Amino acid sequence: MVRVVVTGVGPLAGVGIGAEPFAAALKAGRHAIAPIESFDPVGFPHRMAGELRGFEPEQWVRHLSPQEWGPASLFAAAAARLAVDDAGIDPQALRSSRAGSVIGTTSGESQVVERAMKLWVDQGPRQLPAARIALTPSYRMAVAVNRELGLTGEAVTLATACSASNYAIGYAYDLIRNGEADYMLAGGADAMCRFAVAGFYRLGALTEQACSPFDANRSGILIGEGGAAMFLESYDSARARGARVYAEVLGYGLTCDASHMVSPDAGSIAACMRRAHRNAGIKPAEVDYISAHGTGTPSNDTMEGRAIREVFGDTPPPVSSIKSMLGHTMGAASCFGAIASVLGIAQGFIPPTINHTEIDPELAGFDVVPNRARAAELRIVQNNGFAFGGNNAITIFGRPQ
Repeated sequence: MVRVVVTGVGPLAGVGIGAEPFAAALKAGRHAIAPIESFDPVGFPHRMAGELRGFEPEQWVRHLSPQEWGPASLFAAAAARLAVDDAGIDPQALRSSRAGSVIGTTSGESQVVERAMKLWVDQGPRQLPAARIALTPSYRMAVAVNRELGLTGEAVTLATACSASNYAIGYAYDLIRNGEADYMLAGGADAMCRFAVAGFYRLGALTEQACSPFDANRSGILIGEGGAAMFLESYDSARARGARVYAEVLGYGLTCDASHMVSPDAGSIAACMRRAHRNAGIKPAEVDYISAHGTGTPSNDTMEGRAIREVFGDTPPPVSSIKSMLGHTMGAASCFGAIASVLGIAQGFIPPTINHTEIDPELAGFDVVPNRARAAELRIVQNNGFAFGGNNAITIFGRPQ
């Protein structure tokens, strides 16, 4: 069976753009949380978020015309470009091979839709340019990646919300493992929008100042934005071209709670972990670190903790959440976690959970890597991703042997 490896990463985040700036930010425990600038937040009780400040698409994409694409599509294309550049592959070899992309999202081009609807309401439908409506379909996100890179393989956009980019990694892994593709870009993207901030506030899931996953006094998420992508290929391909390998994709697991739309189910999450372990051919005791979904809401962290305890026992491996630094980047979140995982394997560190003061008593015995990154030899890492609708997706990465 074909082995699948990660040879390029493309993080486009508020804490850093590109592999090394992103890794440095995680090691330093830096965060991207600041007052919202993407829209006028007057009237919003909570106004902090993890925005991607100063993003100029012309600096990161070479073939797309930014005026013809929405921000989420541009985030996806820029992240994919970063991942390809990081992989060091000949662009012509990529264009002439069986290569494609799978991009996950929560809200698609929601920012474009919001602005179009405002124009409709303020000036009437006749004043709404057709070109603006053409930017709205979510499927364009993967198409943007293929157009930017000249790929003629699959261009799939998955809308399984906040676990979507883990779904994307699993989909891409299967294509390469089964011999249906030579190279794949997998990841996710979402842009800041009023709808997400308002919606999470109305759900009671939005905190005011800082996201504090697993803390006894945690009170919710902060919205983030950005794009994240990984370049996947076979181990034999990477070895033949002398590529640097960050990590091997060992497998993944998927489940759906099929119960509550927004309340996670610990049993279903535990089942997802077991499926991922079986698919990867590993045992829980072999996992050295868990990159948690870790949103900072009381419900999510409690259910995730219960599932971890059910599978790993009372002394699980270290568990940390980079959402404390990035905010919740929605469809990009799982891939950011995956990038943190493979960087941790390659560079020997565990990212911290910042803003931590006191562990939730229900999570007693958990090592959440509080506030400071830690040097560690990581052989196998589990990357958790959960979403509204009960869409659970977990990816497993290992040090290449």
